[in-house]
Amino acid sequence: MAVTIEAPPDAVWPWLVQLGGDRAGWYSWDRLDNAGRPSAREVHPEWQALGLGDSVKYWTRRHGPVDALDVAALEPNRFLGLRGSSDLRGRRLDPAQPRPAAYTEGLWGFLLNELPDRRTRLVIGGYEVFRPRWFGAVAFWFAPLVVWIMQARMLVTIKRNVERAAVVPSSGGADLREPADSDGG
Repeated sequence: MAVTIEAPPDAVWPWLVQLGGDRAGWYSWDRLDNAGRPSAREVHPEWQALGLGDSVKYWTRRHGPVDALDVAALEPNRFLGLRGSSDLRGRRLDPAQPRPAAYTEGLWGFLLNELPDRRTRLVIGGYEVFRPRWFGAVAFWFAPLVVWIMQARMLVTIKRNVERAAVVPSSGGADLREPADSDGG
C-alpha cells in the first residue's frame, strides 16, 4: 500500500519514528488498535530517538503498553523495518529459543521514496506467517482485509498530518499552521 505526500521525506520521517502505543499511536482507527487512545496529531521531539533493536509497543486495555515489535532496520528519512513474533496469546517470543507449536511472526516495512517537487511516496509492506499452517489458512481469509482497513487509515492520517504540519507563509511574514481536527485519528 502507498500514498503520495506533498512534503519531502525528512518531513514524513518524524511521524514514522514516533509510532507506538506508548508514543504517537498508530495513526489508524484508535479504538481498534490503540485501546481508544488518540494518535498524535503533531511531531513530538521526545519521541524522535529510535534505534536498531528498540522495542515499539502496542497499547492494550488490560495491560497498557506491551512490547510488540523490534526495530530491525533503520535508515533515517528512507526506511523503517519492524519485526515481531509472538505466541497466539500475544506473548513475545525470545529469538534465541525454539519456536512453540503455535505462533505468528512478521515484518512490517515503511519505505520513503523521494519524488520530484519535494514530494514523498510512502510505501508500507510486510508479511506474516502463522503456525500451525491451518491457523494461517484460516487467518488468510480475514487478515488481509483487517490489514488493508487499518493501513489505509494509517496512510491517510499520516498524509493529512504531514501536509497540515507544513508551514504556510502568511502575507504578514508570520508562519501559520492549520489546526488539527478532532476526528479521532
